[in-house]
Amino acid sequence: MVDKERILIMGAAGRDFHNFNTFFRGNSEYEVVAFTAAQIPDIEGRRYPPELAGPDYPEGIPIFAEADMPELIRKYGVDTVVFAYSDVSHQHVMHAASLVNACGADFRLMGPNRTMIKSNKKVVAVTAVRTGSGKSQTTRFIGMLLKEMGKEVAVIRHPMPYGKLEEQIVQRFADYEDLDLHKCTIEEREEYEPHIDNGLIVYAGVDYEAILRQAEQEADVILWDGGNNDLPFYNTDLHLVVVDPHRPGHETLYHPGETNLRMADVAIINKIDSADPASVEAVKEAIKLNNPGAEIIMANSPISIDEPELMKGKKVLVVEDGPTLTHGDMAYGAGVIAAEKYGAAELIDPRPYAVGSIKKTFEKYNHLSRLLPAMGYGQTQIAELAETINNSPAELVVIGTPIDLRRVLTLSKPAVRVRYDLEEVGAPRLAELLREIVL
Repeated sequence: MVDKERILIMGAAGRDFHNFNTFFRGNSEYEVVAFTAAQIPDIEGRRYPPELAGPDYPEGIPIFAEADMPELIRKYGVDTVVFAYSDVSHQHVMHAASLVNACGADFRLMGPNRTMIKSNKKVVAVTAVRTGSGKSQTTRFIGMLLKEMGKEVAVIRHPMPYGKLEEQIVQRFADYEDLDLHKCTIEEREEYEPHIDNGLIVYAGVDYEAILRQAEQEADVILWDGGNNDLPFYNTDLHLVVVDPHRPGHETLYHPGETNLRMADVAIINKIDSADPASVEAVKEAIKLNNPGAEIIMANSPISIDEPELMKGKKVLVVEDGPTLTHGDMAYGAGVIAAEKYGAAELIDPRPYAVGSIKKTFEKYNHLSRLLPAMGYGQTQIAELAETINNSPAELVVIGTPIDLRRVLTLSKPAVRVRYDLEEVGAPRLAELLREIVL
């Protein structure tokens, strides 16, 4: 008998599990000895459970911290390390490859042919070149266009399984009670709530073939709502990638966002209403150079707030979407733009008032200063976020996240919510492209 190739998968509780499920699970040529975890707190120390790992792994598969990788390669005699998480620089990926090679193992990136699942329904996918490019409002816009065409839409969101994995194999969200039932984090609520508000069903979880097969039972169209800048999990009939002119050049500097750019059918340059025109042109030229066959659509991301009169002349604390600031490396978001637009007197630096894990977040992401990332991966962190906000001398809290944080935080200060949507520039084109696919 030929010995099985021993595999270690580097991940962040998303792409890594998907690659295992679609390629390695039940594959007699390989043995996955461990996962490592990065980006998301408190993933390491868990196990990928036997209910998901399959009969070849009766005790499941251990998950370790990424820092343990060199020792794990030696301990388990690892032959190949598979890199399987997103929105990291090409330099980061190659440093990981260099470390793996120095430890004697091969380094591997898995492509779409081995990891995408075929649906029996039409699939429209929305991805991005970076976290925070405007993927969420684009997906909402696409979802509503499909709904207006009379289509039943199932939104399948990139995984965020931060709880007990065996209880999250397939998750279906139709109302806020479902969010509470599954004990969703702030990050999950930010992605699911706006779709629910639009009357769309959202699926997520861990096993994305099982998720797809259930979603197909109630949908005419599958709308893939990508996470970070990861690749779609499904074969697509129409693939749209969102490109951010606030970060020109990043479209070819980050993994696997550059892959999305090169393989997409349509590139949407978003947020041009708040971007430097020269940056917009630079991004447009990058699209033409790297994917000359892609159709380019220009879009605004108009920003508004409820009760704008409350903002003028106030000292405000801006709370922004967490992943946009952390994984996405942005130093500002919609909340900061709104505060400046509506006349805030001062944007308070929250760092002196941060507690617990929020303080550690600022230490790790030291490019942040005049705003607070909405970190909330568990009840303790959610409480620390609220305490940080309430500790500050802010006269007003500006909520720049996709959801109203007042639903999950107890705030002692008045707050206004920022809203942002997608707005096509010029003649509407997205509806025409969708009709060509689904009608």
